[in-house]
Amino acid sequence: MEIEVLEGVFDANEIIAKENRTLLDGRGAFMVNLMASPGAGKTSFIMRTLEGISGEIKPAVIEGDIAGKVDSERIAEIGVAAIQINTGGSCHLEARQVNTALNHLDLDGVQLVIIENVGNLVCPAEFKLGEDLKVMILSVAEGHDKPLKYPLMFSESDVLIVNKIDLIPHTDFDMAFLEDTVRKMNPSVEIFKISCRTGVGVDAWIDWLKNRVKAS
Repeated sequence: MEIEVLEGVFDANEIIAKENRTLLDGRGAFMVNLMASPGAGKTSFIMRTLEGISGEIKPAVIEGDIAGKVDSERIAEIGVAAIQINTGGSCHLEARQVNTALNHLDLDGVQLVIIENVGNLVCPAEFKLGEDLKVMILSVAEGHDKPLKYPLMFSESDVLIVNKIDLIPHTDFDMAFLEDTVRKMNPSVEIFKISCRTGVGVDAWIDWLKNRVKAS
């Protein structure tokens, strides 16, 4: 019975995810579902991304958190449309919540919607939101063994961002091990190695993203 209930939840979510996709296609907008554990640098990564696409691609941001609105306020301060979703305890966003947010955002001319999912390496990978890309961030501080502990997240993501590479000299982080492990799970994954703090590697991600958005 529990399995049937769970399948029902996923089925209902997928129906609304398809509605989100139809809505975005009608607007000509590309959507990224950004996932990571707390402290990996999601908001800093979004800020770097918004800076890199400024003047070329019009963005909007959906911020997902258990509580608070500090991240959406930070983004709104730079003139980017942002809306906050507080889950009240749930460890992930669902398609219905994103649908509500999309219908409250002014999507006129918006080419890129970035969703910052709730900080978690488990549940967000299981729920489709209608996104074009699943992007996950792993920070060096979390260690190179995380793909072995959270295989679904690494298998489902289209893009892996390895953040805080400026910390590598101060850790035992093994980049070669990480890449080898992830590519065995997910051969088509794109991997970008960056530091949001220093800006190293960010341009490669920005150029790749611009091409994907414009191609869509």
